[in-house]
Amino acid sequence: MLKKLDTLNPQTRILIAVALALAFFIPYSYFFAPSPKETNATTTEQNTQTIQTPKTETTTPQEVANQAQNPNNPQGAIITKVVAENFEYEIDRLGRISQVYLKNKQYQKDEKSDKLALFGEEIQQSNQNNPKTLEIRFSDQLLNQQAFNTPYQASDSEILLEKEPKTLTLTQELGELRLEKIITFYPNGYYELQVNLPQNHTYFLSPGMRPVVEEDTYVFKGVIIKENDGTITTIEDDDAKGQTNHNGTSILAGVDRYYTTLFFKKDSTMESIILSDSKQNPMPFISAKGNFQVSGYIGPKDYRLLQSISPELTDVVEYGIITFFAKPLFLLLDKLYSLCGNWGWAIILLTLIVRIVLYPLTYKGMVSMQKLKEIAPKMKELQQKYKGEPQKLQMHMMELYKKHGANPMGGCLPILLQMPVFFAIYRVLYNAIELKGAEWLLWIDDLSKMDPYFVLPILMGGTMYLQQHLTPTAFNDPMQEKVFKFLPLIFTIFFITFPSGLVLYWFVNNIFSILQQLLINKTLERKKAREIAEHKHEKEIKK
Repeated sequence: MLKKLDTLNPQTRILIAVALALAFFIPYSYFFAPSPKETNATTTEQNTQTIQTPKTETTTPQEVANQAQNPNNPQGAIITKVVAENFEYEIDRLGRISQVYLKNKQYQKDEKSDKLALFGEEIQQSNQNNPKTLEIRFSDQLLNQQAFNTPYQASDSEILLEKEPKTLTLTQELGELRLEKIITFYPNGYYELQVNLPQNHTYFLSPGMRPVVEEDTYVFKGVIIKENDGTITTIEDDDAKGQTNHNGTSILAGVDRYYTTLFFKKDSTMESIILSDSKQNPMPFISAKGNFQVSGYIGPKDYRLLQSISPELTDVVEYGIITFFAKPLFLLLDKLYSLCGNWGWAIILLTLIVRIVLYPLTYKGMVSMQKLKEIAPKMKELQQKYKGEPQKLQMHMMELYKKHGANPMGGCLPILLQMPVFFAIYRVLYNAIELKGAEWLLWIDDLSKMDPYFVLPILMGGTMYLQQHLTPTAFNDPMQEKVFKFLPLIFTIFFITFPSGLVLYWFVNNIFSILQQLLINKTLERKKAREIAEHKHEKEIKK
């Protein structure tokens, strides 16, 4: 197979490289997003510990919740509202945060909206068995049934958060058992929960199902679990099967593209349980007994905000298997933003830095392609001369490469080596909530949305077409030439619906590629002219 690749002309190898890049770049997010298998998820068979309970108890929160639903019980009645400058919480009669509204204009879907609901009402109503934030389910069936039919009493009907944190106490009287939830809310979306339960009852506490704002196909949506050893486990929607237990958890988060609801422990760990609902979406819980403390957060996956609460929380900003490389790129982008004050110009500066770093690879690839172009006529002669004799053709081709110092894979390899960088930038720009509402120049008012006038996609396609004309090519197959010429049009159509911040990166990348190509072409021309002059001078000396 490798021998056959060596006989291919440079254009064929370029097309193969592009095809491989597209196969890696485009379908990955849809078909190969991180799953439990890819991230060392703890399976039920590998790490499930059965909770020993009396015969009157059940072993999972799912079982007790199935018996706790009462259609005549108005569980959704709101007893307290927590109002801050940038968000609003609604707490229902079962002591749960049933809805969260973000009031920051940056996160609104359109100009007419005044707040954004993180948990869709239709989805909540379609599956009322799914847990809400701060929901408690008891292991004891009878106690759980009583809890789902007994309303909480709140210390305040409304809490106004300004600069200082404020505390809300929720109390539920369950016969001789008194349950207290003491919640301290902070103005940035962070909260601290203290559960007081005198008896040593087993119960399950949930951070809630993930937000349902961004239903984009190309991003991860589901549950993220961080173990105390630093291992990150992800369970995507539609992939949850049965029950999995994760002991020693430091973070348990439900996430979509931009938002999260999570629990975390600063100085200790939690016992996390992931169940599957009727649609095989993950339902997150933590198991506890008696008094219990945990910290939480609901809101946007803003890197700086999460870092200010706890640096560990930045791990919920998930980029898939390439996170180890994408995260440093985002930190660089964030640093550039702090210098220039605009995300659009920060993207341009990031593109420039990437091009400078990758210049040695680009130069090497261009030189190799130029050499292959020069020997293309001789390659064609050998192919015609040894047609039907692959072994002799291979031998003479290798001699030709060696004589002229050409590498048959030299043009493709640098391109393929650059793809992880491009893919990491793609994931960063596609997942960065910081780009929401970020303006650039006159017509771009949100770098997280598509260009409303298609200016950037058209410019990107045009610069890609120009780059093709500057790149050394010598097509031997007319069909290959036609396919190659259509690539700018294909990429333009593909990028039309992409976030304008991502298209801006590819457009500017093309501009820098063109400049690099012009510089490399001039360098090669000077080098060739110098070699010709030296060769001519040697001939004159010999004469």
